[in-house]
Amino acid sequence: MLTNEWIKASFSRAQGECVRARLAEEQVQVGDTRNPEVLGFPASEWLALVKAFG
Repeated sequence: MLTNEWIKASFSRAQGECVRARLAEEQVQVGDTRNPEVLGFPASEWLALVKAFG
């Protein structure tokens, strides 16, 4: 479950390079630890994506 704290992907490298995600208001934010830019998606769309792959 996502919270407002960044959660690192389980397949991240040991060196700290990772994809991360967090819940921010009504959207899910996804980012890369090496790049300060963050992508935002509506929470409902993120849930649909996760269900499609789950």
